[in-house]
Amino acid sequence: MGKTLLSIDWDYFVPIKKEWCGSYLENAKNTCGLWYKRYIKGKMWGQDIEQIVDAAADYDKFWQKIRNFFNLTKSTKVYVSDSHRFSYLIAKENFCDQVYLFDAHADLGYGGLDSLNFELNCANWLGKLFKNKVIQRASIIYSPFTYESAADFSEINRAFDIKYETLNDLPENIDVSAVHICRSGAWTPPWLDHKFYHFVGILNIPYRLIDCTPRVWNTKKLNLSAQISYLLC
Repeated sequence: MGKTLLSIDWDYFVPIKKEWCGSYLENAKNTCGLWYKRYIKGKMWGQDIEQIVDAAADYDKFWQKIRNFFNLTKSTKVYVSDSHRFSYLIAKENFCDQVYLFDAHADLGYGGLDSLNFELNCANWLGKLFKNKVIQRASIIYSPFTYESAADFSEINRAFDIKYETLNDLPENIDVSAVHICRSGAWTPPWLDHKFYHFVGILNIPYRLIDCTPRVWNTKKLNLSAQISYLLC
């Protein structure tokens, strides 16, 4: 019997503006500085994006819901990171041949099969698991806030065993070998980090932290010089 990776992106729970859904390098500039830039530009237009962008009201009920389908125990390996690309390494390390992905993005590679020839990154890790024959099948459960659809990946869908499902489509009693929870800081704002760690804590299973640097968010210290610096970033 194969092994399963349950991979969950925090952006599954966070509705952001469509114009923010670009392709970003995962560095400090984009995981923190870019959010200050968006905050400052919002203020210029009379908007407070801290008040506008929040996690879904029921994010803290997620684990309760999915335990109806997934078997999670104290011995389940749990990993927490900022980048979703670590799902590739986690699946490989734990000999998983199946992935269940909860995400606002499919992470199959944006550009068809050719994009799977690029180096491993947060946008193609799932597609590369297929290409490199690490996994045999995957189920993608899209966020209610996604701007994507299965049709966006028609070429990749034809090449591999990929299903697009809702929570209620899933079978029961899926044994999980590993869980990966990623913050995706370029797509989720720093002012929600406390909710992210609350979400991780609700699972109540010890976890390994991988490259998930704490973000400092303090808009009260945004003097004119700092604002100009962030606007130019």
